[in-house]
Amino acid sequence: MVDCCSVPGLLPFDQALAKMLDNITPVKETEQVLIEEALDRVLSKVIVSPLNVPPHNNSAMDGYAFSLSSLDHLHRLKLVGRSMAGEPFQGECLQGECIRIMTGAKMPKGCDSVEMQENCEALIQDSTSKNSFSKDEPNRLIRFLHPQKIGNHIRFAGEDIKKNQVVFEKGRKLSAIDIGVLASLGVPTVNVFRKLTVALISTGDELKLPGKELKEGDIFESNSFTLAAMLEKMNINVLKLGVVKDDKAAITDAFVKADKEADAIFSSGGVSVGDADYTKIVLDELGDISFWKIAMKPGKPFAFGRLINSVFFGLPGNPVSATVTAHMLAVPALAKMQNCPNATPIKLQVKTVTDIRKSPGRIDFQRGVLSTHSNGEMMVTSTGNQGSGVLTSLAKANCYIILPAEQGNLKANEVVTVQLFDAIIQH
Repeated sequence: MVDCCSVPGLLPFDQALAKMLDNITPVKETEQVLIEEALDRVLSKVIVSPLNVPPHNNSAMDGYAFSLSSLDHLHRLKLVGRSMAGEPFQGECLQGECIRIMTGAKMPKGCDSVEMQENCEALIQDSTSKNSFSKDEPNRLIRFLHPQKIGNHIRFAGEDIKKNQVVFEKGRKLSAIDIGVLASLGVPTVNVFRKLTVALISTGDELKLPGKELKEGDIFESNSFTLAAMLEKMNINVLKLGVVKDDKAAITDAFVKADKEADAIFSSGGVSVGDADYTKIVLDELGDISFWKIAMKPGKPFAFGRLINSVFFGLPGNPVSATVTAHMLAVPALAKMQNCPNATPIKLQVKTVTDIRKSPGRIDFQRGVLSTHSNGEMMVTSTGNQGSGVLTSLAKANCYIILPAEQGNLKANEVVTVQLFDAIIQH
């Protein structure tokens, strides 16, 4: 049985995404920010290392630094000084000598190896009794208990990052670790592209904000809250324009305001074919709709186009449809606007535990739970009711079960493609 909504004229999902990305222009404006404020910002300039990391050879262990060629047949060397982190040994370690060294301390001149203190023994010159390492003093003898290897336990200058090496390319979205790398280079500020602003508009006479009283026929509006949280995870400024009544003039005013203040607009609801669905009519009048209706489920009534100053994403009103279309279509477009390559999603081929209902005609993004069987095999289970109004089907899930347009019903144990949820919609 063919999907009843799969009528001629629906744009295939892949074509819709490609066409939309072709019509997206990245922002060009940039600014300079402190690295403390740079998390999830997108670099507008390449980062080149001004120094070696580490800047000098240093010890990876607490122990003794020495030249391997200095060891006599008794494996003993004379202790002549200390090298501490931030207080390096001054001078040169000569043949027959060694230096007490701490982790991170600069390697003394004349040393090419380090041995950890657990493999060494401190001796009084006229005795074979041990001394406490906390009482090391010059003119004591250190005996090395195991055969040595040149270069042992040394972190070499530039082994992590070399001077003039490209560390991060333009377009990288900075992670928490990236911020640490920048700090290790002594870089206090970075050049980044400005933040995007996305306006949120929800339409519908029946919608009420949480905390308000519901009258007969009313429902609480949830789409703007879900979408705002997703956008904030992308480090995008959110402009909430609230709930707009199903009134053509009110919807027009909302879009005009949003177009003046935002780079992109998310509207949810009003892009279907109902008598009170004015959003598409307003968008036709104010701008240019590139396409309307996509061969995907959930989310067939999705519109994309351009106003004078912004692009718009006309999302369906049903909560699951709005979330899935925003995630699968709008998020890649916004990533391009940010000058950031959209992360390649993780997809796996696994067996389904449950039967799956599917009518041929539209690509289907069903919600599932990926888990590991006791035998070690990965498997996916449907979250149950896949209705476009069942938002808990997403809350329970950790992946999409992606079923191609031509796919029909599946039986348990058949192999399907799953796409793991990313941090935008899940922890």
